[in-house]
Amino acid sequence: MTSDRTDWKEVIGFIEAHSCQWSYQPTEGEWGIHHLDDPPHNRLLGPVFDRGGPSGLIAIDGKIQCQWGDIHRADMTFSVTKSYLALTIGVAVDQGLISDIDQTVHDSLSARGIKDTGFEDAHNRRVTWRHLLQFTSEWRGECFGVPDQIDHYRVVGMQPAGASKRKGSARTLAVPGSYWEYNDIRINQFSYALMLLFDRAIPAVFDEYILSPLSASDQWRWYGYENSWVVTDSGKRVQSVPGGGHWGGGMVISAHDQFLIARLMINNGVHEGRQLLSSAWISQMREPCKIAPWYGFFTWLNTDHVISRSVSEQSYFAMGIGGQLIWHDPDAGLVAVFRWIDPDYTEQILQRVSAVTQNI
Repeated sequence: MTSDRTDWKEVIGFIEAHSCQWSYQPTEGEWGIHHLDDPPHNRLLGPVFDRGGPSGLIAIDGKIQCQWGDIHRADMTFSVTKSYLALTIGVAVDQGLISDIDQTVHDSLSARGIKDTGFEDAHNRRVTWRHLLQFTSEWRGECFGVPDQIDHYRVVGMQPAGASKRKGSARTLAVPGSYWEYNDIRINQFSYALMLLFDRAIPAVFDEYILSPLSASDQWRWYGYENSWVVTDSGKRVQSVPGGGHWGGGMVISAHDQFLIARLMINNGVHEGRQLLSSAWISQMREPCKIAPWYGFFTWLNTDHVISRSVSEQSYFAMGIGGQLIWHDPDAGLVAVFRWIDPDYTEQILQRVSAVTQNI
């Protein structure tokens, strides 16, 4: 039994009728969440850009079933960028730059003669790559002038549990690995450490090992902050890039290029017969965090259907503010990219797509 164009037309109509209500030009309070941060950290550090209209596509077994909007327009994608950092460290693991993600970041970097990394004190010396990937690191300090405390008690949309105090309130830090918190300062510190490990700009690594082999467009950009230029131990001047659009910057990319990346993930790292990333790494990205089973390596999981009741429990997601959502369903061979949807209607959208795909 197959679905017809009428089915997809109805799905697209619902999506377009429930798009993100953000302005089409950057305004305070919409582009990132910097307006919730305490001064002086409530200002943009990186660029922001006008956005396009709702766009996206749905594909099964690599074949696009339907699309809407301009899928080739490059737009900010906010925290979806985090998943791209997870893929980039996968390159480092595959190349042997990291022998064990349970190794501390300090030991990993110092073994390569890299100093002054932000992991020197007794607390941060206990932080491992896994801790950072799962948001359990409890790393403390400042990253490009922003202290980790800014995101203490932060709550994001798909997080099952709420916060007990106002965002940015100081709290006593736990032992690394024992407390889960979505924290953009810590992911920026992760990105910085990964850049030091490669001794190269993260966008250059991502392009060489992921986007170029996928024949992605040349429209994407990964922007850093005005103050995130550093000189590495080898003397290179490199800009560190953030894992989202908090304070601006981050990945600007099209829905179609996101589809290519998502298809790579659903195919366990294989593209046209070539293993770009090991299947073992893709599998690790989807392993539930022990203390936050809805989260993998910078990837949201549907464990116990915590994200969606309508889709497979094996589904996993990349998500960002402003209605950015990428759905991977390995059981169905499905990839769906949604740009600028109204987050309040995410479940209804997934339900409608799931209903149609069950008939294919």
